[in-house]
Amino acid sequence: MNSKLWIVLLTALMVHAGDRITGLNIASRSEVIAQHGMACTSQPLATQIALDILKNGGTAVDAAIAANAALGLMEPTGNGIGGDLFAIVWDAKTQKLHGLNASGRSPKSLTLEYFLENGYESIPPYGPLPVSVPGCVDGWFELHNKFGRKPMAEILAPAIQYAREGFPVSELIAYYWRLSAQRLQKYDGFAEIFMPDGRAPEKGEIFKNPYLANTLEIIAEKGRDEFYQGEIAQKIAAYMKEQGGFLNYDDLATHNSEWVEPVSCNYRGFDVWELPPNGQGIAALQILNILENYDIQAMGFGSAEHIHAFVEAKKLAFEDRAKFYGDMEFAQVPIDKLISKEYAKSQFKRIHPQNAARKLDEPRLKDGDTIYLTVADKEGNMVSLIQSNYRGMGSGMTPGKLGFILQDRGELFSLEREHNNGYEPRKRPFHTIIPAFITKEGKPWMSFGVMGGSMQPQGHAQIVMNIVDFGMNLQEAGDAPRIRHDGSSEPTGSKMIDGGVVCLESGFDYDVISRLMKYGHRVQFSSGGFGGYQAIMRDDNNNVYFGASESRKDGQAAGY
Repeated sequence: MNSKLWIVLLTALMVHAGDRITGLNIASRSEVIAQHGMACTSQPLATQIALDILKNGGTAVDAAIAANAALGLMEPTGNGIGGDLFAIVWDAKTQKLHGLNASGRSPKSLTLEYFLENGYESIPPYGPLPVSVPGCVDGWFELHNKFGRKPMAEILAPAIQYAREGFPVSELIAYYWRLSAQRLQKYDGFAEIFMPDGRAPEKGEIFKNPYLANTLEIIAEKGRDEFYQGEIAQKIAAYMKEQGGFLNYDDLATHNSEWVEPVSCNYRGFDVWELPPNGQGIAALQILNILENYDIQAMGFGSAEHIHAFVEAKKLAFEDRAKFYGDMEFAQVPIDKLISKEYAKSQFKRIHPQNAARKLDEPRLKDGDTIYLTVADKEGNMVSLIQSNYRGMGSGMTPGKLGFILQDRGELFSLEREHNNGYEPRKRPFHTIIPAFITKEGKPWMSFGVMGGSMQPQGHAQIVMNIVDFGMNLQEAGDAPRIRHDGSSEPTGSKMIDGGVVCLESGFDYDVISRLMKYGHRVQFSSGGFGGYQAIMRDDNNNVYFGASESRKDGQAAGY
C-alpha cells in the first residue's frame, strides 16, 4: 500500500476516533444514565458512599451528608466540618425548592476597631483572625431534620470507618495538600494530624485520621449540640484562646443556619436558581440576564463575539458584586433590581460590541478550594450542595485533636467601615461558594455547581449557555474549555482596574484570541483555576437521571 493511502486511512481513523455522536469532540466521556438514583462528587469513594446510602433506602439528603462527611476526610484541601455549607433542595413531596444558608458569623468580641488600631489594611488569610463560626455541622442537621430518613449514626458511619482504617490519597489532592502544608505546618496541631512522618501524604499513600473519626462518632451519637454547645465547642474555644483568637464558646453556642428562598432569572425558558447574598450566586443571574440580549447561539461557541459578550457581562455583574453583596441582616442589597430584566437591558447598553471596557470598580476576591456534590433519589428529591473551608485547607487553626481545620472565610470581609461587606461582629462574610439549580416549567431539571472562588458565577453562566444556547449534553457542558476573567489587585473594597485579564483554557482558536486582543482584551492561557463541575439532569420523559462529573478533578458520576 502506498504512503499516501496510509496517510488518508490514518487521518480517517483519527477523525473517527475523536468524533462523538453529538458532533462535538470536547467531552471526556459519555453521561452516566440511571433510573433510581444518581450521585456526583469530586471523589469516587465518596460517590460510592452516597450510592450505598441511596440503595439502602436513604434520601438524596442522607446520601449528600454521607458524601460530604467523607469528602471532609478525603479532600481536606477543600472542605471539612470546620467550614461552611450552602444547599438547594428540590423536595418531591411539596414540588418546591428550598434554600439553606449554613454559613457562620464573625466573633462577637472582635471589632473593626481592633483591625484599624493594629494597622491592618486587610484581614490576614491565615491564623486566628480570619476564623468565623463553622456552619457545616449545623447545616447537616438542618437538612437532615427536614429531608432525612436514615439515622445520623448510619449516615456518618462510612466516613468514620474510612477515617479509622484509612483511604488512598488521590493525585490531585496530594498536590494541593503539599501546597497547603507548606503554609500551615507552623500552626499548632496541624502537622500532627495532616503531616504524618513530617510531610503531606503522597499519591496512593494510605491516610488515617482517627481524631476526626472520634469527632464524627460524637456528633453521630450526641447530635449537633455537642459540636456547638458541648465538649467539641469547649475544645474549639480553648484552642482559639490559646492562639490569640476571638472565636469563643458563646459564638458557637448561639450559631444557627437560615432557611432562605432561592431567587431566579428566566434564561430563554429555563428558570435558573441561586441563593441570595451573603453569597455571590446572583452574579450568575446578572450575567445571564445581560447575555439574553444577545443571540449567543448564532455567535457560535468559542467565537470572539461569544467570549467578548461573556467577559463584558461578567465585568458589569462583578461591579455590582463589589458594591452591594453582603450579609442582608446588616446591608441593603437591592436583589429585585439587580436581577431584573430592565436593569439587565440598561447594563447591556453599556457594552461596546468590539471594545473591551477598561475601567470598572471590581475587587478581586481570592480563589479558594471547595467541594461541590449533587445527589438525586428514586423519589425525585434532588440536592445541590457546596461546602468549603476557603483558601484550601483553611486558616491552619487545628483545635484540640479534633481532626479538622477551622475555616478562614472571615478574610473576605472589607475593612471599609461603610462597605456592605464591611467587618462587623456577628456578621456573615461575603461568600464565594454557591449551589445552583434549574427548573423547567416548574419541574426539576438540573442540579449543578462549579466550585472555585470567583470562577463560580462565571462557571454557572457558562454551563447554562453551553446547554441552552449551544446544545451540549450534560458532560460536554462541563468539559468544554472555559473562560475566566480576573480583575483588580485589591482583595476587598474596590479599585479602578485596567480591563483585567481574560484567561482561557486550551481549545480556543488562535484567530479568536487575535480578534479579542484587537478588541482591547488582555488574553492569557491558564492551566488551572477554572473550577470543578458536577451535575444531574432529570429526564421525565424516560424517567431517568443523567449524571456528569468534572474531568479536571478526580470525581465520579454514578447511578443505580
